[in-house]
Amino acid sequence: MPLSIDASCPCGSAEPYGECCAPLHHGTVAKTVEALMRSRYCAFVLGLENHLRRTWHPDTCPTDMGLSADTHWKRLEVLDHGQPEGQKDGEETGWVHFRATFQEHGRWQRLEEVSRFTRLGDRWVYMDGTPQLSALKPGRNEACPCASGRKLKRCCAR
Repeated sequence: MPLSIDASCPCGSAEPYGECCAPLHHGTVAKTVEALMRSRYCAFVLGLENHLRRTWHPDTCPTDMGLSADTHWKRLEVLDHGQPEGQKDGEETGWVHFRATFQEHGRWQRLEEVSRFTRLGDRWVYMDGTPQLSALKPGRNEACPCASGRKLKRCCAR
């Protein structure tokens, strides 16, 4: 799905897509594990399988990326990120703890994961994670899980 470079980046950074994840989607190397993770979330939103493959460690990359037209990614929250204790900047591993909210077949779900990253040459790549999936059951008059600030019935339930 094409996205204007002036549109808000789907990763939730509040930056325009053209200044945030688009350069990474076109081959720029991510400087941090958080930037890479945000670009990967954005690639799931936009269906960019090539970016996902390029940023996944070859030893753990699945054959099927799990991209589906039935999955609508709505919100990303980066909860924490860093490197293992005692490791200095520029060393080989990092992690990102995030929560992603999505809707699939009309059902709301939340994926929470601590993702592990490693360096492969001069670039960060995704190794694996410990995902936890949970169902959400928002009421029509509750805040929309996409974080728009509107009630569900006036937002994503339309």
